[in-house]
Amino acid sequence: MNDTITLLQQHRSIRKFTKDPVTAEQLDAILAAAQQASTSSNMQAYSVIGITDKALRSELAKLAGNQVYVEESPVFLVWCADLYRWEQAAGRHYEGEMPSTTENFIIGTVDASLAAQNAAVAAESLGLGIVYIGGIRNQPQRVSELLQLPQHVYPVFGMCIGVPDQAPLDRPRLPRSAVYFENTYKLDNLSSAIDAYDETLSAYMKARSNGKADTTWSQAMAGKAGPVRIHMRSFLQKQGFKLE
Repeated sequence: MNDTITLLQQHRSIRKFTKDPVTAEQLDAILAAAQQASTSSNMQAYSVIGITDKALRSELAKLAGNQVYVEESPVFLVWCADLYRWEQAAGRHYEGEMPSTTENFIIGTVDASLAAQNAAVAAESLGLGIVYIGGIRNQPQRVSELLQLPQHVYPVFGMCIGVPDQAPLDRPRLPRSAVYFENTYKLDNLSSAIDAYDETLSAYMKARSNGKADTTWSQAMAGKAGPVRIHMRSFLQKQGFKLE
C-alpha cells in the first residue's frame, strides 16, 4: 500500500460542502492534473467549462434534476466530449468533409472521462470532495444552448468540488470475482457473486438509512432496466454526431 492507493480506496461521493472556497491555486492544480490524463493519439478531445455565474449555476441545477449541491458547491465543472476543436485543427490539412465516426465519439467520451477522473483524484488529494453529476444529460439540448456548445461537442457530466461537510459510509463494491477474470470472461460464479453482493449492499443500505431501506443491488439494477434518457440519440445527432 502507498498514499495514492489509500486515497483511491477512500473515495466517497460528497454531496454536502462547507462554505470554504476552492482556491485558484487548488483549481489550477486540479485542471493541470486533468490535462495530464491519457488521451487517444493526443487528440485531447474534451473541454471543461467552469460555471461561475450564479444564475447559470442555478439553472443548471434545475436541469440536472434540482440537485441543490450543483448550486451550492464552491466549484461546478461541466466536462464535455469535444470533437469541434479536433476538426478545427485537422481541417487545416485534411481535404474533404471531416468524418464524424462512432470511434471518434467514443474517443471524446473516454478522453473527457479520463481527464475528469484525474481531476477527481487530484481534488481528493488536496482534501476536497467531489461528486459526478450525470443529471447534466437530463436536458442536454438546453444545457448545450446555455453553454453555447458548438456542433460535435456534448456535455458528458458535471462535477461538484468543495470541502466535504459530510463523511458518507463506504459503499461496498462488487466482489472481485464478478469484475476480474483471467484470459476469458467467466460465467460460472456470476450468480453467486450477485447473491453475495445483494446481501452486502442490503446491509449497507440498512446502515445508511437507519433501517428504513434494505434495497439489494439486483433490485436497484432492475430499476435501471427501463428507458433512461432515450433522448440522447436524437440529441447527439442534432449536435452533428453521425455515429457511423
